[in-house]
Amino acid sequence: MVRRLDEDAVRIRIRPGRGSRPRTKRRPAHRDAVRGLVVSVDRGRYAVLLAPDTPEERAVTAVKARELGRQRVVCGDLVDVVGDVSGAPGTLARIVRIADRRTVLRRTADDADPVERVIVANADQLVIVTALADPEPRPRMIDRCVVAAYDAGMDALLCLTKADLADPTELAGLYAPLGVAVAVTAFEPSDGGPPRIRGLDRLRHHLAGRVSVLVGHSGVGKSTLVNALVPDADRATGAVNEVTGRGRHTSSSAVALRLPERDGWVIDTPGVRSFGLAHVTPQRLLEAFEDLAEVAEERCPRGCTHLADAPDCALDDWVAEADEATRELRTARVASLRRLLAARTGDPRAD
Repeated sequence: MVRRLDEDAVRIRIRPGRGSRPRTKRRPAHRDAVRGLVVSVDRGRYAVLLAPDTPEERAVTAVKARELGRQRVVCGDLVDVVGDVSGAPGTLARIVRIADRRTVLRRTADDADPVERVIVANADQLVIVTALADPEPRPRMIDRCVVAAYDAGMDALLCLTKADLADPTELAGLYAPLGVAVAVTAFEPSDGGPPRIRGLDRLRHHLAGRVSVLVGHSGVGKSTLVNALVPDADRATGAVNEVTGRGRHTSSSAVALRLPERDGWVIDTPGVRSFGLAHVTPQRLLEAFEDLAEVAEERCPRGCTHLADAPDCALDDWVAEADEATRELRTARVASLRRLLAARTGDPRAD
């Protein structure tokens, strides 16, 4: 059995030197600890909202207690805090426990990296923000995020921005077989003021009452969306480079922001250029494509890799059997799965 590694699995050895003494294994019970929600992380300091959604709600700054060792605290974690929990300026509390996580969104640096990096915890859905133009959409990146959401036990929502520049119909239709919900937004002309965004009501409907993580390439309009959804968020925005088609990293850390009327949370994350899936097994990856997983289970031979050169792979027959109206869609779905499988196994056909 291959052990799944994450950042918490790394340990260091300390050689006892002169003057060292054995440490007791007893740990304080911290029965007076207060439960809180981690809303941001910044260089070893954690902004924690204690007793959220109660009359006693207050924000404190905290550090990790020594007994947590190398356990990583991330945005969205529910934690127990002790020490000065008054929230007064200049005070510092300590995080002594991390509650069990309902969901964990992970990624790796690339498809060969065995170390998982936890992005956020306890979120309900992953919102994949993709521009329809400027920069051009990257379906392979969208597929990777859908797989990561499925592996984390989260729903996936595809948010297509800049529909004023390109038609969303084709890209939105590509994810209909997976049951991925789609929200489309567009900029409306404004008279010198902040841009108005069409389609926000539909997006708010999907976000209502949930904890949602926004992920996307730099320049897709993610921070602009956050500023529109949470008017006092004040997230920095940046333009897309006309030569490279890439945007600047305008968000430097994950931050949880409460939606107006206390109707859910959005977690804004830094722009990403890649989303490694080394922690996701090929079978789990296949299961993210529900339409293809059903065909593979019923018709593929045992041990089928589902790659383009796999003998007797039923996915090829499934494409060939399609009528003219659906063949293009099926071809795209199978090609997308095979790109991900090839990347997951280090196959050069991933490029």
